[in-house]
Amino acid sequence: MRQRMPTIHDVAREAGVAASTVSRAFSNPRRVNVHTRQHIVAVAERLGYRPNPLARALPSGRTTTIGLLLPDVTNPFFFGIIRGAERQANAAGYTLILMDTEESPEVETHNVERLGRAVDGFVLASSRQSEADIRAAAGRNAVVLINKQVAGVPSVVIDNTEGTRQVVEHLASLGHRSLTYLSGPPASWSNANRWAALRESAGRLGMRVTRIGPFSPTVSGGAAAADAAIGRGATAVVAFNDMLAIGTLRRFAERGWRVPSDISVVGYDDIFGADFCSPPLTTLASPREDCGRTAIDLLLRGGRGEVVLPSHLVVRGSTGFVTG
Repeated sequence: MRQRMPTIHDVAREAGVAASTVSRAFSNPRRVNVHTRQHIVAVAERLGYRPNPLARALPSGRTTTIGLLLPDVTNPFFFGIIRGAERQANAAGYTLILMDTEESPEVETHNVERLGRAVDGFVLASSRQSEADIRAAAGRNAVVLINKQVAGVPSVVIDNTEGTRQVVEHLASLGHRSLTYLSGPPASWSNANRWAALRESAGRLGMRVTRIGPFSPTVSGGAAAADAAIGRGATAVVAFNDMLAIGTLRRFAERGWRVPSDISVVGYDDIFGADFCSPPLTTLASPREDCGRTAIDLLLRGGRGEVVLPSHLVVRGSTGFVTG
C-alpha cells in the first residue's frame, strides 16, 4: 500500500502551530520568527513534506518554473538546447516545463497565453510567432528568444552570417560556381537569415545562388527537396537544416546521384547522427547547449539585448570537388 504524502496540516499538528504559520514559513519566511521557522522546517524535513511550488507562488507571485517552447521536440537540433536549459534552470532551483508547438504560431501563442500565470517566464526557441505576438507576450511575462530577433526582447542567436561565409568559401574552394538553397519553414527567422547570408556571401565571390522550397525541415521532406534540386544545374545544395540534408542524401542515392561526385550537400546544425550518414554530412555546427544555458541565465538575471554565439564549419564527406 502506497504511503500517503504528508500535508501542511500534518506539519502544523506535529510542530504545534497553525497551518497558516507553516504556509508563511515557506512562502514568506520574513513574516515568521526565525526560531519558529527553523522548527517548522525541521519537522517538515522529518516528515518528508515538500511544499507545492504553485501554492507558494500565490502570495509571492513566483512559481520557480520556466516554460521552454520548441517548434518540434523530435528534431535533434533542440536536444542540446533542452539539456543546456535544464541544467541551468536546475542549478538555479527552477523547474523547466517543455512544450512542443508543432511548428504552429497559433499553438505557440495559445500556450504562452494559457501558461502565462503558471510560470516566471518563457524561453521561446526558434519561435514561429509574429513579432507583434512576441512583443505582446513580453509585455505580460519575462521572455527570452533563441534563434530569433525582435527589437526590445532579449535573445540568444547563432552567428549564421560568419558561419555561412565559411560554407560558401568552402564550396568555392572546391570549384563550385553555383549553389541552391533548400529553404525551410517560412515563419522561421533562421531560414530568412541563412538565405540572406548565402546571397551576400555568394555574391561577393561571384557565385550564382538560387532558392527553392519551402520544404518540411524533416528527413521525409528531403525527398521533395532533392527532386526539386535535380535539373536546377547547381553543383551543390545547402539545406535549411541537417534533417532536410539527410533526407536529400537518401533521395539522391535512390535516384543514382553520387554525393559528392555529382552534387555536394551541406546542412546546418551538426545534429547527432550527421556523421553517421553515407556519406557523412558537411554541416555548420552550432553551440546548442550554450544557447539553452545562456537563455535561462538571461531570463533569470533580467538581461537585455542580444547574445551572439559563434558557429563553425565541420567538413565531412558530402562535399567534394566539382567533376566533369
